[in-house]
Amino acid sequence: MTDTNYPLVWDLDVFYEGGSSSASFAAELKGIENDIARLDQWLADPEASKKTLEQLVKTVELIQSLLLRLRQSESFVGCLSAQNMKDTAANGLNDRVKTAFAKYSGALTRFDNGLRQVEDADWAQWLQSEELAKVAFNLNERRELAKEKLSPELEALAGDLAVDGYHGWAELYNLIVSNAKFNDIGAEGEGKTLSAGQMFNRLSDGKRSVRQAAFAEWERVWGEQADLCADTLNRIAGFRLKLYEKRGWHSVLKEPLQINRMSEATLAAMWSAIEEGKPELVRYLERKAKLLGVEKLDWHDVSAPIGSSTKTISYDEGAAFIKEQFHKFSPALAEFTEIAFKDGWIEAEDRAGKRPGGFCTAFPKDGQTRIFMTYAGTADNVSTLAHELGHAYHQHVMGDLPAFSQEYAMNVAETASTFAELIVSDSAMKAASDPEEKLSLLENKIQNSVAFYMNIHARFLFETRFFEKRKQGMVTVEELNELMVAAQREAYCGTLGEVHPHFWASKMHFYLTDVPFYNFPYTFGYLFSAGIYARAQQEGPAFAERYVQLLRDTGSMTVEELAEKHLGVRLDEPEFWRDAVALTNTDIQLFLELTE
Repeated sequence: MTDTNYPLVWDLDVFYEGGSSSASFAAELKGIENDIARLDQWLADPEASKKTLEQLVKTVELIQSLLLRLRQSESFVGCLSAQNMKDTAANGLNDRVKTAFAKYSGALTRFDNGLRQVEDADWAQWLQSEELAKVAFNLNERRELAKEKLSPELEALAGDLAVDGYHGWAELYNLIVSNAKFNDIGAEGEGKTLSAGQMFNRLSDGKRSVRQAAFAEWERVWGEQADLCADTLNRIAGFRLKLYEKRGWHSVLKEPLQINRMSEATLAAMWSAIEEGKPELVRYLERKAKLLGVEKLDWHDVSAPIGSSTKTISYDEGAAFIKEQFHKFSPALAEFTEIAFKDGWIEAEDRAGKRPGGFCTAFPKDGQTRIFMTYAGTADNVSTLAHELGHAYHQHVMGDLPAFSQEYAMNVAETASTFAELIVSDSAMKAASDPEEKLSLLENKIQNSVAFYMNIHARFLFETRFFEKRKQGMVTVEELNELMVAAQREAYCGTLGEVHPHFWASKMHFYLTDVPFYNFPYTFGYLFSAGIYARAQQEGPAFAERYVQLLRDTGSMTVEELAEKHLGVRLDEPEFWRDAVALTNTDIQLFLELTE
């Protein structure tokens, strides 16, 4: 398909040579720490409270410079830890970066408190100045949120304590994952020990016997780790709930909704439309069970491939395929993708010692990104790669904006990634001439809908109920399993046979402390991207530039404002979401026809 030989291992030395022992990174961290101390000292000075426009501009400039460097440092240590979970030096650097971030956040708390003390008339005038106009939305956002938090001293204290408390528990979970070992019996009967990342790929194997054995082993190992995982999850939730209580926040959704610049009405409208559309997905799952020769799908069957999707796709073939589909939408996107593959922006090698999952992370100082995954040649791997490249392109088109305006939320980040994934899956399915291939690609596309409407919904239901239960005290392993099973049964509308009780232990997203409720933004992104894709199909090539403009606004608008400006729709009403869900129904109808 191609004679290109793209690197499977990413290049991190271009940023800081020497990995976790890098002298240049040590110098970077030292400079960050010194500048944070300078910022903190300046903001603590009583004279600093006598704000002038000139002082505010100078402070905003330093804060944004620090933000870019901190984001880059965070990405670097995250990449080091992901590529080798046994890199203890990287873990130490990670702790140092988190400490610096905590001090930075403490300084920002004082900064934000100062913003709220500025007279409204002065504030309105200052935001019209040339220096601040570009970040007016972000500064306003900070000013309003400061009114809902504790005093600067208490917020700073909470941030400092979070390093070894709140965030420390998340780091413990990473240690648990790195120590988890899975036994795999190959086709020849030979035994191998796999990491979590490698074992996870076995769960979507084309042979049901392999999936069954892999899932049994997956459940066994996470069952062994369940006590540690439960204690970790309880402590993370306990810290979060206590902080919310002190702030006077009564809903656990308040923070994630604020982070995602999204209203509760929009969230409710989205889930309502999904619930209305689930009967069609039930028809799909029932047909898939019939095709696989089982009465009901077990958890490991839901994402199992059908037909020719069992073939292995080489990394170079996958890369060429993605670029070809991207080019049909936007030559600029395809050119960017070629750079990412060619210049070693992607860590894809299938080897032991890597953490599970995939991600894209930004190095904003250098205007680059890095993508992490474990590529094993499945169709799902190709989709993941397209997904992460969508994230990378999003960051790329925002690279010249102020640091504050690059801070887009997770839900719109997932919009860019799932849009890119949709470009690849939809165009490939439509272009396929072989019936088996067409069915395979169509089924892979519908799988995304199952994931975002049902799997993510199960996570949301579980986490919402877990937090309510955690308010009464520690939640046991047995109770966590019960909550997870109930959520899966409900979200999948009773279509599953064997479910995944220890999913809460195996899924890293529940343990992330930077972004609480790491679930519903995925569904938002999927459906919002479906609406954008429908608009792209209507408008043709001209939409590519409009899409870039939409992405560039994601760091300086609420999602409701973004949709109104670029699509002319309301997100807090169900109509838009119903239309997006209906796109899936069209795919399901075709699937049912092809499998008669």
